[in-house]
Amino acid sequence: MKSLAGLALAAVLSFAASAADKSYTIAVVPKGTTHEFWKSIHAGAVKAEQELAAKGVKLKLFWKGPLREDDRDQQIQVVENFTARKVSGIVLAPLDSQALVAPVATAAQAGVPTVVIDSDLKSDKQLSFVATDNFKGGQLGGEFLAKSLGGKGKVILLRYQVGSASTEAREAGFLDALKKFPDIQLISSDQHAGATRELAYQASQNLLNRFGREVNGIFCPNETATIAMTKALRDIGRAGGQVKLVGFDSGTQSVLDLKNGDVQALVVQDPLKMGYLGVMTLMQHLEGKPVEKRIDTGVSLVTKANMSEPEMAALLAPPIAKYLKE
Repeated sequence: MKSLAGLALAAVLSFAASAADKSYTIAVVPKGTTHEFWKSIHAGAVKAEQELAAKGVKLKLFWKGPLREDDRDQQIQVVENFTARKVSGIVLAPLDSQALVAPVATAAQAGVPTVVIDSDLKSDKQLSFVATDNFKGGQLGGEFLAKSLGGKGKVILLRYQVGSASTEAREAGFLDALKKFPDIQLISSDQHAGATRELAYQASQNLLNRFGREVNGIFCPNETATIAMTKALRDIGRAGGQVKLVGFDSGTQSVLDLKNGDVQALVVQDPLKMGYLGVMTLMQHLEGKPVEKRIDTGVSLVTKANMSEPEMAALLAPPIAKYLKE
């Protein structure tokens, strides 16, 4: 994906003044509502709402998603309910690249446009896809892990869950990066962490019960898997760099684990920007302006060595409290 976030931002800000005489309702539907990643998405959406309000745009934002990130039926129901309510548009992070195709198509037919964020949908009915280049993120993680092992050793990929397009792209990018390192041996790549920290911890324990004494490096493609695997490594006394661990996303616990040396790197997105541009891109369309089909919100590799740099620090600790009331 080309990096179009800057162009998109300039375009959406240009129309705001003309929207003052209209009112809009936008539903933001995340994969879940408990993880810090989704709170950052929410904060970005609220930031967009506040900026538009300051320019006189009347926008009411609805935030609703499933409690669990594997509850496809509940997310489908949420989308269908907002479609029935005839909101102006929907910003959606699909739990499943296939299961949400029909609800988005139904919404489009009903005149309710959708901008997809975070995780892609196998459809052409959405207006735009605003997200991280997840394949690139996986490549960054894989290359760093392989180099940190000196180009040789035994590694594990703990996947997230079937049907999640974003994490599947990260996993594919990780495996692609390993092709450059023939002396890296992939000893497990078929296990899934699941949608909760508890399931991820159980999956991590099971993997380490089998491979804990021989594994040299592990890649986890999301926040819950990273936190759970770190805890499981501590349990068997192999944290602190004995097993090199590269994770994804910047929750409070995983950032602390990075600082303490139990995680060697985090591949970090910009969810606040993602939520912000998701809303702004939809508003741009609602005002009759053209939108880009794909907008790349960026991805970075953060290590203990660079985590204090201002740009990285901002990604690790987005200003959620500035926009959300606890």
